[in-house]
Amino acid sequence: MRSLKNISYVLLISLLFCGIGSCKKDDYYKDGGLAQAKFEGSIMAYLDSKPREFDSIAQIVRLAGLEEDFKTKEFTFFAPRDENIKRLIGLARGNSQNGASGANMLLYQLGRDTIKTLADVDSTIWRKYLLRYMFNGKRKLMDYPQIDFDLLNVYKGQNYTSFGNTVSNIGVVYNDAINDSDKNNITRLKYMGYRQLHISYIPDISRPREWISCPVASSDIQPDNGVVHVIDYTKAEFGYGRGEVIVDILESKR
Repeated sequence: MRSLKNISYVLLISLLFCGIGSCKKDDYYKDGGLAQAKFEGSIMAYLDSKPREFDSIAQIVRLAGLEEDFKTKEFTFFAPRDENIKRLIGLARGNSQNGASGANMLLYQLGRDTIKTLADVDSTIWRKYLLRYMFNGKRKLMDYPQIDFDLLNVYKGQNYTSFGNTVSNIGVVYNDAINDSDKNNITRLKYMGYRQLHISYIPDISRPREWISCPVASSDIQPDNGVVHVIDYTKAEFGYGRGEVIVDILESKR
């Protein structure tokens, strides 16, 4: 059984994770206000035009057999970044700058072939996890309902089904507007500050409030065939939880 196979990896995978780590602020986009909203070209062309952020993502789109979809199909893409792929793959052995990590560390310890290029990962694995980020239709920030993680009974976002038939809650956090120019008289206006999109993956729909939430750093980028929202890579992992992806990679290399 799959569950029994996974047990043998639990101790090794637990070495990888001590939390996602400290995160820096990224004010490039919070609510799309600073975005160059329109992009002349397809979603695929947009990824190709940003190699610093999406070179690896564009490669795995092609490896997954999804290039034509990214060129022609109309959808909304919550885009992970290359940094997420780098952390997923990791190093078999540490060097002077970084320690051993990710899938390669575990593959090396298990005596299996490590990942040298992205093509060394089974294409069905890339496809499975990319589809989790793809949703039918064009939806900008303004098209999603409000979410307040402290008042989910009132502002609860909305569940959406991805192309991979997984479910995520998507909503917009309305932050408070705070005026602290007078330290003796700080004012706070509820829900009047910047708005930030969040996507929360639901691993088990029978437990609908157990989420893996990721804020969006860049919203409302609009190629010809859809909308791209770029997930904050400092607060997310590829596939929403790289442990699951790594188990699939280990199984594929038995």
